[in-house]
Amino acid sequence: MPRLARIDAPGLLNHVMARGIERRDIFKDDKDRKAFLERLATVLEETQTQCYAWALIPNHFHLLLRTGQTPLSKVMRRLMTGYAVTFNKRHKRSGHLFQNRYKSVVCEEDPYLLELIRYIHLNPLRAGLVNGLKELDRYPWCGHSAILSRRKNPLIPEQSKTKPSAADLPASPESKGWRAGGGLSFSLSSHRGVGPYGPEAGKGKKQQQNPEDPVDPVKNKINSLAEATIEDVLLHFGDTKRASRRMYREFVKKGIDQGTRLELQGGGLVRSAGGNKGNLLGRKKEEREKGDERILGSGEFVGNILADSEKIEGYKFLKKVSLSELVEKVSTYLDADKDEVLSGNRRQKNCHARGLISFVAAKSMGYKFNDIAEILGIHPVTAGRCAERGKKLIDNYEEIWDALE
Repeated sequence: MPRLARIDAPGLLNHVMARGIERRDIFKDDKDRKAFLERLATVLEETQTQCYAWALIPNHFHLLLRTGQTPLSKVMRRLMTGYAVTFNKRHKRSGHLFQNRYKSVVCEEDPYLLELIRYIHLNPLRAGLVNGLKELDRYPWCGHSAILSRRKNPLIPEQSKTKPSAADLPASPESKGWRAGGGLSFSLSSHRGVGPYGPEAGKGKKQQQNPEDPVDPVKNKINSLAEATIEDVLLHFGDTKRASRRMYREFVKKGIDQGTRLELQGGGLVRSAGGNKGNLLGRKKEEREKGDERILGSGEFVGNILADSEKIEGYKFLKKVSLSELVEKVSTYLDADKDEVLSGNRRQKNCHARGLISFVAAKSMGYKFNDIAEILGIHPVTAGRCAERGKKLIDNYEEIWDALE
């Protein structure tokens, strides 16, 4: 069964996980962990990707990311490929470091943002890497200590010196994440302690701010996206940093007894329902919610995401070039003979090339199937089938976009 294409759009909240090949360690010591975090800090800042939570476990890592305009696939490729090269060189090894591709699950913000921050930051405790919350408070290899300001935030790049204006600060989607029409909407988080876990929960008003200790990224002249992201998290818990950190820590503490929460480890309707199939079975067809293994959220959220992602899923728009040039580029990328691709030769790489050419030409460049069929020497209906095959293949060839740009 082919893997589903990733859902990748600006502003989506993604729980990202990657494991070492054969579950081997990808972090052997603190030098490895520092190298990974330095690279992550640079990539996040340069791509304007927010990281709300992170945890490094010896054989895997967890990240909770919100993408900017740079696709998640490109962010993760830069991070993982660059780190693998550094790791292999340092430890005098070769070959793949990570097991298959990374896993990403799009998450609905309202019910899951804070839950996932807590879940990810408790990973070192569940894995036995720390003994209790006090040790976790100062543990350097997850984001919990940075939010509490017990450790320097390693995701702040060393070169981050320029102070942006308020207009330059990162925007985060409104608490609903998706408007009724299915599009993404953005505004700086305005919870300020009145959210579901803040001290003014349900009262519909803000606390009186302490002018000497405000949670206010504009007044505090934040230098980096990493700093702004922590401020964004603290805004969910209170109006002053001290109060927010105290409330945040209490929230994390309450999660310790919840143990391993399977519903937060993947997508799909059963996961979103807390793993309770009983609430889902026996419903009439019209009463069933939509589910998707790539998405963690309500049926309405899943439906909105899928409706919007159909426009962008698996491809992006490219500058239109001649079909002969496209054939040349795809053939070169796949190390296939261009003449064999055009002759209909049925070797696997040639079939893949025709599928990718048809898909990219039709979906990313706007060519008609008649034009594609003419250059490939096939019927227009066959060109359409090739494009469908290319859509299923494209996720296995993520670097092709760089080759075509």
